[in-house]
Amino acid sequence: MSAFPSNPSPAPAPPPVITVRRLAPSDSIAELTRLLHRAYAKQVEMGLRPLAGRQDDSMTKKRVFNSECFVAIDHQRDDTGRDRQKLIGAILFHEVEEAQGPAYFSNSSVASFSQFAVDPDYQGQGIGLMLLGTIEERAAETGATAIACTMAEPDTGLIEFYFRRGYELVGHHQWPYTNYRSAILSKKLVCGVASQ
Repeated sequence: MSAFPSNPSPAPAPPPVITVRRLAPSDSIAELTRLLHRAYAKQVEMGLRPLAGRQDDSMTKKRVFNSECFVAIDHQRDDTGRDRQKLIGAILFHEVEEAQGPAYFSNSSVASFSQFAVDPDYQGQGIGLMLLGTIEERAAETGATAIACTMAEPDTGLIEFYFRRGYELVGHHQWPYTNYRSAILSKKLVCGVASQ
């Protein structure tokens, strides 16, 4: 008599492995654009016109090459056991734009980020916190004492997300390519790390 059951249950699927890394040359710009459109769809449905919610692939490419782009990746195994990397989040560090940004961003002790996005299917799982943590660490590496962003002021749920993470309202800005006033949010960095 065998010690093993004759019809063993299939092994449970391994837990997902999510990593954050710099955008690689092999990553698809088209996939990133689709991710941005999905992530910003809620704001578009509110009648807002965020650039990331409507930009085409050429604009996505321009923006990622005018910044340091970090992405969140879900490592999934396909049927052959190979690692299939799915792009599920993105954030830009220190984007250099043609449009005039907030004066607050010109302070040499302030680092900034933009185009923060997490796939709606993955929201609420800590992916955004991983991306923010990466950017806050990167800002500290550059010697910044604060990190800041602009975001659509009418999106009160998103403002609350930032407030719960220690960000404070420090001003407002009107980007020429949006139809809403942006809130400027900032968080102090203490001794090279984000304050709690």
